[in-house]
Amino acid sequence: MPASRFLVRVTKDYLVFCSGHFITYDGDHCERLHGHNYRASVEIEDELDSNSYVFDFIALKDMTRAIVDELDHRMLLPTLNSRITLAEEGPNLRVGHRDRYWSFPRDECVLLPIANTTAELLADYIASRLSVELTARMARAPRVLRVEVEESFGQSAQVEWRAEGKAGLESTA
Repeated sequence: MPASRFLVRVTKDYLVFCSGHFITYDGDHCERLHGHNYRASVEIEDELDSNSYVFDFIALKDMTRAIVDELDHRMLLPTLNSRITLAEEGPNLRVGHRDRYWSFPRDECVLLPIANTTAELLADYIASRLSVELTARMARAPRVLRVEVEESFGQSAQVEWRAEGKAGLESTA
């Protein structure tokens, strides 16, 4: 008898965020400030629960939307990048890279615990946030959690987290 594999996926027009960012690369380079109209999608693989659900679509959409709404119309800044400096200057945040700097209103920035604001690490950030909530709601980690972040049409990155024993989800990136 073949084994069944169940998966739910959400990707909606409102699971989008329009944000500014820049990326450092090759040790000493820094992109120009720019932005994207990002789109997020989420997949969960698991067994069916007592309601014959992997996970409720509405709850998954709501959880994902709450995260992307926090990123929408904000400047995304990494806090774990040793090449970027961040300093409070009154109501602003001064962001520096080598001899360049920018000043942004602090309340228009999101400080992310990531090394760079790549699509890959944005997907991982969203997955980390979702994994906490999913584990709490399901009373255990789902077997597989995938998050995809599309930064422009036809250009996306995906991360996959897998449950490892009872320790919760771990990134396979």
